[in-house]
This record gives sequence, C-alpha cells and structure tokens, in this order.
Amino acid sequence: MNGESTLKGILIRGVGGLYGVCPLPLVPGAPILSCRARGVFRHEKISPLPGDTVILRRDSDAPAKSRGNLADAEYVIDEILPRTNTLVRPPLANLTHLFLMIPSAHPTPDLLTADKLISIAEVNNIEPVIVISKQDLDPTASEDIRQMYATAGFSTFVVSVDNPASVQQLREFILSLSAGERPITAAFAGASAAGKSTMMMQLFPGLSLKTGDVSRKTERGRQTTRHVELFPFEEGEHICLIADTPGFSLLDFTQFNFFDPSDLPGSFREFRDYIGNCRYTKCSHTKEEGCAILQAIRDGDISDRRHKSFLAMYEDLKKKPDWKRRKEERSRHG
Repeated sequence: MNGESTLKGILIRGVGGLYGVCPLPLVPGAPILSCRARGVFRHEKISPLPGDTVILRRDSDAPAKSRGNLADAEYVIDEILPRTNTLVRPPLANLTHLFLMIPSAHPTPDLLTADKLISIAEVNNIEPVIVISKQDLDPTASEDIRQMYATAGFSTFVVSVDNPASVQQLREFILSLSAGERPITAAFAGASAAGKSTMMMQLFPGLSLKTGDVSRKTERGRQTTRHVELFPFEEGEHICLIADTPGFSLLDFTQFNFFDPSDLPGSFREFRDYIGNCRYTKCSHTKEEGCAILQAIRDGDISDRRHKSFLAMYEDLKKKPDWKRRKEERSRHG
C-alpha cells in the first residue's frame, strides 16, 4: 500500500476537524490514519460521520519523507461513499446492528423510548438486538421484557455483570456476525446508567470507556459519553467495529419522525404478517373493527405492551404536518 496515492477506509472518529480512519480491509494492528476532510464537504454542508466508508487521497503538500510510510503519511478525505443509513443523533453512518440495552431496574426501564429507537433502526435497515441488563436486580422483569421482544422476533439476551456466562454468550454472538472486507458496525445504545459502558468493557477488554452513576434523586444517569467513536475489536479472524453512543437522554424522537404514520406499522416487525389482512384497506391498526393486528393481540400473538408503544408513536407522528415531514426527509437525505 505504500505506493498508493489513494486508499479506502472506515472513519472511526472525528474531533475538532481531525478524523481517524482505519484502512480497508481491516488488518489486526493496522495504523489509524489521522486525516482532514476536503473543504468542499463544508461548502456542501456534508459532515463526515463515524462509520462512513471514505476514499483517502495522499496530501500533495505532505513532506516527501513521510510519503514512504503509510503510518506517517498525511491523507485527506477525498470522497465519502454512499451511505446505507444515517442517524442524526447519535451521529453515525452505515450502522449494521444496534444493541439496545434495557435495564430491568435502576433506572426503571423506559420501554416506549426503547420501542421508538427500535422503529428508527428498522426504518434504517439496522438490525436491533435486545440486551436486558441488570438481571440480578429484578429477574422477573428481565424475563418479562425478554419474552416480549423474543416473541416479536428479535435476538434477545439477558445479561448481568455478575454472570460471566451470560456476557460470554453475547460476546460470541457479536463475533459470529463479523465477516467480509467491511466488518459489522455495531452500536450499543441505552439509557445512561443502563450498564452500557460497563457491559462493553466486559465484552471487549481493552476499551477505555467511562462509566457513570445514577442520580439517587432523579434516577437519571449522568451522561459520560461526549462523542461517538468506533472501536475496532478483533479476536482471531473476527473483526468488528463497536460504537459507544450517547444515552437516551440525547435522543429526541421528534427529529426522526420523517416517515408517514401509515409507514409506522412496518417498523414493528411482529405486525408485518398481519398487514393487509384487515377488513379495511386503510386500517390504522389503532381501533378499527376487523383489524388483524388487534385480533392478534387478543389472541396473545402480539404483545399489548408493544401495541401501546405503537399507539403513542402513531399519535406523535400524526401531530407533524405533511409538509414539515417532507421537508425533514429532504434535508435528511441531502
């Protein structure tokens, strides 16, 4: 690669206009290149994001002595390749898996917010994986949450930092997903103090992530993550990129409701087999007689708790005017 003037890589961090890029294909021990972005991105109001696949060009102004050594060479981000998805908050691109951590207790699980994030992932073709943490604090709640999401069709894990076997099971699952030139890009998201950073450090030794405590007064976690960064993790032939992301306190669902209320049912995967089987063609699946989804709830095939989240989200989406939703969608896609 030393003689190449351009190369492909994955952007893993960006702070103060300086970006870190891992060359592709990922090789154990490969250097992380420090790069700056072309000024044209700023003029076009395009921000490079962690997870972007980029083309780097060797800077023609770099000292000649550095050009023979890839690790010391100076590169600029010349091109950002098309993204498969983009999240505004947290700012990430090309995410393949979202590991959603839901605590069984302390703080109290916010299942509505969790379901909102799952729908965002589904709309963006990101595979949600449910991780119920702090099993030791409330085993009954842990099992209830697990059963609800497992029935909905999600890969679901119940873990506790005091149960190494449960952590190892999740670790093996993550590593089993890694293959190909571009590894999976996975984010762990969840409410602050859900045990996210602590769990990540158990799963991936060597990651230096900060942890926070829960405020006794408000039961809200003190935010410890200040920016999104991808961490390359390798074990044998398995390589994956893991993102540390801000907690739910920084996720404002109103920034994501660019899709029409009629598209919301498709973001609930357990609804999909029933869509189109209702008595009325334009069934909203909220209260209509002859709704196949409501019947499935009565039959116990769909969780009533998940449907309550659907109803709350449906009302939120209905409040936004169509013109504003279309404007947000155009802005989101550039």
